[in-house]
Amino acid sequence: MSAITQKRMKTIYAHSVLILASILFLVPFIWMVSTSLKPLTQVFSFPPEFIPRPIQWENYVEATKYIPFWKYTFNTAVITILSTIGVIISCPIVAYSFAKLKWRGRNVLFVITIGVMMIPAQVTMIPLFLLFNQLGWVGTNLPLIVPAFFGVPFSIFLLRQFFKGLPDTLREAAKIDGASEWRIYWQIMFPLARPAVLAIALFQFMAAWTDFLGPLIYLTNETSYTLSLGLQQFQNQQGSQWHMMMAVSTLMTLPIIILFFFMQKTFIRGITFTGIKG
Repeated sequence: MSAITQKRMKTIYAHSVLILASILFLVPFIWMVSTSLKPLTQVFSFPPEFIPRPIQWENYVEATKYIPFWKYTFNTAVITILSTIGVIISCPIVAYSFAKLKWRGRNVLFVITIGVMMIPAQVTMIPLFLLFNQLGWVGTNLPLIVPAFFGVPFSIFLLRQFFKGLPDTLREAAKIDGASEWRIYWQIMFPLARPAVLAIALFQFMAAWTDFLGPLIYLTNETSYTLSLGLQQFQNQQGSQWHMMMAVSTLMTLPIIILFFFMQKTFIRGITFTGIKG
């Protein structure tokens, strides 16, 4: 067998494995969309049917009326957009400092930052709640937004790896031309880190958009609920309205799919460059 044939066989094998894996990941999504178009009596039919008979598009209309869907969507969008902006502002600055600037205690603080990533969220849940309660923030969106403006350890780590891969000659040349450190960051380093910044922005967007535990703990007024909390309202004493719940879940998933569809090249570039450099 020639080298070209072997290479072609490896490519076919790799693509086959990826296609099978993608099908496995797609099955839950397909089942969600299928269930959103079924009558409630057909949801648990056996054997299961992927094609609804009949297709009930009105499930989506009923679902958006069953809960204050558009109000919850607005609340979710506000929290998601503001927390994403917070990550974009805070994380690149901290990561650039860890990667390019030399100051006392830099390595120690970076180790602490990495260590924070290893602490389960359940460990800090009660202390954070007590802190935000003392500040009078419980019942508002602030606990879900403000922490993002102080950095996210995982995003800082990814961006640090990216900044370490950028040549120091760019920074040195700018300093020779008289540029300040702040100007070097904003006009040279930050634009070059755009793929990585967009990657961590997408991570934060997905985390905030689908977050359930945070809103469950801090939001006490039903008018400030997010979509993830709104899904709970499809459960009542007569049982869960699974078909409408799946309809809202499908609508909730669409923004993430659309965002990833338009940003996938930039996202992949950011992850790839972050992984192979530094």
